Amino acid sequence: MLVHLSIRNYLLVESVELDFAPGLTVLTGETGAGKSILIDALALALGDRAEGGVVRQGAPRAEIAAEFTIDGLPALVDWLDEAGFASDDGALILRRVIDAGGRSRAFINGSAATLAQLKDAAEFLLDIHGQHAHHALLRPQTQREVLDAYAGAQPQAAAVSAAWHAWQAARQHRLEAETHGQARQIEREGLTLAVEELRALGDDLARWDEIQTEHARLAHVTTLLEGSHALIEGLDEGESAVSSQLGDMRARLDAMQAVDDSLKEVVALLDAASADVAEAVHALRRYAGHLNLDPERLAELDRRLADMHRLARKHRVQPDALAGLLEQFAARLVELAAGDDLDALQAAEEAALAQYRKGAKQLGDQRRKAAAALSKQVTTAMHELALAGGHLDIQLQATPEPRAYGLEDAGFLVASHPGLPPGPLGKVASGGELSRISLAIQTALSGVAGVPTLIFDEVDVGIGGSVAEAVGRRLAKLGETRQVLVITHLPQVAARGTQHLRVAKQANGGFVSSNIEALDEAARVEEIARMLGGLKITATTRQHAAEMLAG
Repeated sequence: MLVHLSIRNYLLVESVELDFAPGLTVLTGETGAGKSILIDALALALGDRAEGGVVRQGAPRAEIAAEFTIDGLPALVDWLDEAGFASDDGALILRRVIDAGGRSRAFINGSAATLAQLKDAAEFLLDIHGQHAHHALLRPQTQREVLDAYAGAQPQAAAVSAAWHAWQAARQHRLEAETHGQARQIEREGLTLAVEELRALGDDLARWDEIQTEHARLAHVTTLLEGSHALIEGLDEGESAVSSQLGDMRARLDAMQAVDDSLKEVVALLDAASADVAEAVHALRRYAGHLNLDPERLAELDRRLADMHRLARKHRVQPDALAGLLEQFAARLVELAAGDDLDALQAAEEAALAQYRKGAKQLGDQRRKAAAALSKQVTTAMHELALAGGHLDIQLQATPEPRAYGLEDAGFLVASHPGLPPGPLGKVASGGELSRISLAIQTALSGVAGVPTLIFDEVDVGIGGSVAEAVGRRLAKLGETRQVLVITHLPQVAARGTQHLRVAKQANGGFVSSNIEALDEAARVEEIARMLGGLKITATTRQHAAEMLAG
């Protein structure tokens, strides 16, 4: 729901801050006062194109911001989250800034956005119905969705769409198997050979690091043995071995300690060094005892490493990646084997199509039943709205082939006057007629479908009297389930509003500006009296206006 609109330096508006309430809001004003400014400004915040000429004379830029509550719109909340515009307070702010040169910037919840993203968000929020505005109900897709919503068939429509995509996927698998059979055979043969070569290496694929370590040790076993013996000789067995020198040093230190007992700490350190040397000698002897020359084992490891390097070069990977490559090739072979079973693929495709057709038939039955009821309900409403003799005919025509949305197209055909053949909604009705027909449709749908906020412009063109009262009643009824904003010149409509806004021109310092204000009860009586009696307002006119508001 729209809760606040801020307009600054837009056309004739210098600054306006408006709060909106649920229900029916009416916007009135004298001819030429600029009643359409509010809707045009709001349309900019919703992504319409802008030009520099919309900036108020003398101002550097125009700015429009619209705030909505979105607690009841989970699909919009999901869209905002995915697009990175999520809000934690259940509010959505769309803002547009246009500079005097025509350059424009857009923002969603304070973050920079594209015009396309503004329009995407607006699809969830608001629909403008008028002679010069894009009308969602003119789109065939929207007409079908409206019918589905009226029928309560939206879950079934979603299931049909999912079944259609499943059928298309099964069909694509079968076509690929038929079209690329030879290529798949060549791929399978190559993969089979590669898998055999890799599996021939056995457990070695997973032991690459271990084999490398063992090979390095065997390849350098002579060097390791010579080094170990040299170290043992130097530490313990040679004439000037470290252990002997440490023993001599220990004897001298004992003599020194006999004179100065403070050397006992040095004695302890020297004893520790002797113990460490003895432990090192023991470890080296143990290590050397396990080293042995094994030329046959070394040759075997040479062969294994050569095989692994050869396959790694062949497949352009590192040797330690061969194990993962084997798993990948084996999985692809399983996939290719399944894809080669054309009978199974054909059966899967036929089963998916049968599932789709079953759901699509159920959806079509729901649509046909709802089309008759909705046509009758809207036709009745049209007669009340000065379209006597006109009628709406919702036709379902079989599609040439199965579609994601079902087996039939829905078309809203209308005849606005008796004797006229029905035609597409957007082509046979004038602007005012189209708005009233849309009002009739939206009223019928008010309990089951549609965006939360609706704006109507020119719904009362060319009507008056009892028809005007009927329009007012229908708008008020629609306002019971939606937020409705209507621009009107009829007092019968204005009197039905739960909120009343008035647009007026005023001169200030040589500049003409439009001001939009919310009216209290007393001001509403004066405004409706003006609408009833023109410039000369009498006590009788005011009394009539008060009676209309009370009624």
